[in-house]
This record gives sequence, C-alpha cells and structure tokens, in this order.
Amino acid sequence: MTGNRLSGPLADVSGDAGYAAGHPQRVGFFTDTSVCIGCKACEVACKEWNGLPELDGDVLELTGMSYDNTGALGANSWRHVAFIEQEKPLLSVAVDGGLDGGSDPGATRWLMASDVCKHCTHAACLDVCPTGALVRTEFGTVIVQPDVCNGCAYCVSACPFGVIDRREGDGRAWKCTMCYDRLRGGLEPACAKACPTDSIQFGPLDELRAIAQARVEDLHAAGVPQARLYGESPDDGIGGAGAFFLLLDEPEVYGLPPDPVVTSRDVPRMWRWAGVAAAVLSAGVAVAFAGRRT
Repeated sequence: MTGNRLSGPLADVSGDAGYAAGHPQRVGFFTDTSVCIGCKACEVACKEWNGLPELDGDVLELTGMSYDNTGALGANSWRHVAFIEQEKPLLSVAVDGGLDGGSDPGATRWLMASDVCKHCTHAACLDVCPTGALVRTEFGTVIVQPDVCNGCAYCVSACPFGVIDRREGDGRAWKCTMCYDRLRGGLEPACAKACPTDSIQFGPLDELRAIAQARVEDLHAAGVPQARLYGESPDDGIGGAGAFFLLLDEPEVYGLPPDPVVTSRDVPRMWRWAGVAAAVLSAGVAVAFAGRRT
C-alpha cells in the first residue's frame, strides 16, 4: 500500500491507515429519509449512550422552529433530525416502497432527515489535525480522541459539511464516533438500534450501497422520481461517505453541499507552489545581495 492519498476512490481506508490485513470490513450508515418520521429516537439514544449534554447551555431551549430544537449538528448533538416544511404536493411514501395516500396538490409536505457525521473516505478533519487527535479506526470510521485534542479547531474549518464542533466551556472538538465502543463490542450504534422505521440502517458499507440503490429503484418505480442517493459514490469529492443518504429533494434543501470536496485535496499542489515561491524569493534575494557587492 502506498502513502495516503488525499482524493479519489480508496478501496481500503483502514488498510491505508495502517491496519494489517484481516481488519474488520468497513461499516457505515445508510439513512433513508423517505421513511423518517421525525421521532428523534436517534437523537435521544445518541445523547444517552454517549453521555452528551442537552445543548451548550444547562437547559433545553425551545427554538420555535417546528419540532427542531437541536438546530444543527454540533459538539453536543451528534445526530440532528431536520424538519423541512415545503409548499409542495404531498406525497406520502410507505415503508414498503409503495405510495400511501397519493398526492394532494394543496397540502404542505414535511421532509425529515437525521443528519450525522459523514465519516468520509478522505477526511479533511483527520488530514489537518496537528496532534493526531483524529484517527481512522479499524472499522473505517473517523473518531476524535478527546484526551489528545488541543482545541486548535483546524478540523472545524476543514470539514466540508460543518459537522465537527468545539464544545463551549471545554474547547475540544467533538463529533459522532459511530459508537466506536459499541462496534468493538459487536453491537450496532445506538441511533440505528433505536430507529423504529429502519430509516437509519447500519452494516457493511458495500452491502448498504446495494440496499440503497435497490430502494431508489423501488421509489422510482412507485412514482417518486426525485429520490436520489447522496454521498454513496466513491467517485465524489470525498471518495464516498461512510454515512450516506437517500434524499427526496436537492441536497441544498437539507442543508447539504451539492458537490462536497475534501478541503485538503489541494495541499500537495499548494506546497509545490509554496516551494516555487520560496525558490523565486531566494533567487531574488541572492541577486539583490550580489548586486550590492558589485
């Protein structure tokens, strides 16, 4: 295996990170937003298992924005269920892939989606961390080691999804670990375990991609042509996500970048240009001093 690549498909992320042959297969999340009911069981299970505070303050504050009181992913919210209200024809999709209730052109539809860290194939947060606090696990996921984090926040600015965050009063970075402690014990993550509709599915990433593609085809056949996958392709700007989604509208509607790119992709080219600039500057200084001596 050659040195770590910063972009493009990468078949074995754990092997690339230095794990020996025979390491566990890569696992991930497939979040099917078409069957999300907005119950927030995933949020509660995540907070309870990981011992996360309610919010940055001491009490839970109501935002007044529908049922969305977490607002966004953050240091204390590793799963966030978004409620998106649209003045569009209502099309209710049943869990089995059929249509439930048909289309009502006069209704308002709700899109609900449980967002989470993408555990990218090429993770810029990991690339820029100066202390090694961010590491790739044997399962292909990306976690933060809080006892190593120095709170520099380089990872916060590097994440193309705005996922990772520093905790108020703590200063260190925090994000979803895909319940690494549960994975090591042979258990699935708490959010997937708690989801009552299987909107959040957990398993080997290759298997999830096949399941997701079949689900999209079923929805298209059932009259939902807008159904699409997001983050599943190894050919995208992050080499494919370890947590990907089935969406019922454009990514921007869900607050997701339409074409995410790992922000550290151009680091080698930047260093090359920096080297060229340094060489030119050195040559200029040398010429200037040579001219003064004559």
